[in-house]
Amino acid sequence: MSQKKPKPRPSLELVPRYLRGGYDAESVDRRRTWVEGRAEFEAPLIGAHALEGHSIRGNVENLIGAAQTPLGIAGPLLIDGTDARGTFYVPMATTEGALVRSHERGMVTLTRSGGVKTRIHTDENRVSPVFLFDDIAAAADFAANLDEKLEPIRAEAESSTRYGKLLRLECHPIGRQVVVSFCFFTGDAHGMNMIAQATDRACGWIVANTEARHYQLFGGLESEKRPTALLLPGGKGKKVTAGATISRSLLRTYLHVSPTELTELWHHGVLGNIQAGSIGHGGQLANGVTAIFIACGQDVANVANSAVGITDFEITDQGDLHVSVTMASLTVATVGGGTAVGTGRECLGLLGCEGTGKARKFAEIIAATLLAGEISFAAAVATGEFVAAHERYGRNRPGKNT
Repeated sequence: MSQKKPKPRPSLELVPRYLRGGYDAESVDRRRTWVEGRAEFEAPLIGAHALEGHSIRGNVENLIGAAQTPLGIAGPLLIDGTDARGTFYVPMATTEGALVRSHERGMVTLTRSGGVKTRIHTDENRVSPVFLFDDIAAAADFAANLDEKLEPIRAEAESSTRYGKLLRLECHPIGRQVVVSFCFFTGDAHGMNMIAQATDRACGWIVANTEARHYQLFGGLESEKRPTALLLPGGKGKKVTAGATISRSLLRTYLHVSPTELTELWHHGVLGNIQAGSIGHGGQLANGVTAIFIACGQDVANVANSAVGITDFEITDQGDLHVSVTMASLTVATVGGGTAVGTGRECLGLLGCEGTGKARKFAEIIAATLLAGEISFAAAVATGEFVAAHERYGRNRPGKNT
């Protein structure tokens, strides 16, 4: 009777760290060579980049190089916002052919129509720890009276940060536990790490000074990097609306469609999204958010919550088309994270959004860009041009495309 061959033992060899984390050029090259040897595959393009290792310490570990994504530019996009005013050319990083051209077609239409109005409704972020009590009575008393302790809780939370400001506390009792949303203003930073530290300090004070037995820092209600219905009213990131009116003649000239055709398409899409249980309603919101996030050094995982929005098409009394997108949870930054690294900083600079005081402007530009993508996508579907457009721009045939 033959014996079964033993399964090979998995390798326990760790990725080389080298001195001080190995961010110097020699260590990065050695680490890449190490993994190439184990994969039996050469990856020279990963090492062909302009980033200096020391500049991205704190952004990545086990550095071997950089990923490179094609970068396009779309415009002109005329915006009449509170913080974003003027004409913009928007960088978009993607490997999806037709994406940049689609958004650009919408931008030209909106600009010819007089531009896009943008407004921000809420601007905050949150952490939602959960506190456990002995019984439901203690939990209810805690939830009813926590606001009386707001000032010492605020002092404790803000002692760990120069920029995060605790705006309010929101209590949500569930059985004998209470989820408490700590709602912060975070300035131009995404700020999740910052407010997590601030909340953790405040939670320690709460356990020491109330009947709460203990806490867990993340209770799920913060909707960080998750699409949830709770996002729609706002309260995480920037809730921002972009809107414009497009005349019938311009719609026909640039998008080859009528207001009636677009509103009928929108109506059918709403019904389909309801049946699917979708959170929000839109055509290609995640496409634009992702492309701009990659280009501008954002935390790309926040696409999960940042792409939650509502697109609306309406026929005006004059028979023209009013279009809008309301993005419920744009979580963006112009300082911190990847915003100061390499091409992320440069792309923010192309938008005039580099550094402090620019996050709200950046959010308005994104919302206007998404509106352009929505009208172009809808028009392509309504006129039957969608497949042909992807065939022309979205097929990678080396030597065939011009």
